[in-house]
Amino acid sequence: MEILDKFNIKTNNYKLYETAFTHTSYANEHGCVSYERLEYLGDAVLETVMSEYLYKTTNADEGELTKMRAHYVCEDALYEYSLKLHLNDYLILGNGELENGGKFRKAIVADIFESFIGALFLDQGFETAKNFIYKAAIPFVKNNSFDFIKDYKSELQELVQTDRRSLKYFIINEEGPAHNKVFTAVVKIDNITYGTGTGHSKKEAEQLAAKDALNKSVSS
Repeated sequence: MEILDKFNIKTNNYKLYETAFTHTSYANEHGCVSYERLEYLGDAVLETVMSEYLYKTTNADEGELTKMRAHYVCEDALYEYSLKLHLNDYLILGNGELENGGKFRKAIVADIFESFIGALFLDQGFETAKNFIYKAAIPFVKNNSFDFIKDYKSELQELVQTDRRSLKYFIINEEGPAHNKVFTAVVKIDNITYGTGTGHSKKEAEQLAAKDALNKSVSS
């Protein structure tokens, strides 16, 4: 596996990394194990490493540290890390998921960044997993790369709170097959629709609705 060579990983358990890239669609078709448990483990390792890095390199208070960490471990961030490393090239998908563009589906591509970390942690230990995160994700923090993972909902919330206006999100449409849903959300301020967004998760749709509202200068 080229990704292992790239990071000079001499694995003790190659099967772990195969599992890290095995989606549930393939696992269900072939009766094997998917990456979900490794993703759970990798998520915890990533949060620990990111928390430590931000604590040591900034003077931010608890609230700001939590907000900063959320930026760099959210789905959009994981998706970017995975794409940069071409982790989606190693995905093992079921036929239906493969035909429907699963190799570039944000949720899946984001998941495997964490599942790979989980496999690395079990195979090589915490320090190796930490070194990988420092090479793959920490450069985005050092470069202050908030552009692709901006929290538009929080920004809009802060803006609206200053004027004490009400802010609510609504999912107005849901379509597509279960494995490839598309959601449309609107954001209303004082019962007036200010923004609309469409994405492959409710959270993504709401973020894009908030971005749309901000672009329309809701403070005016």
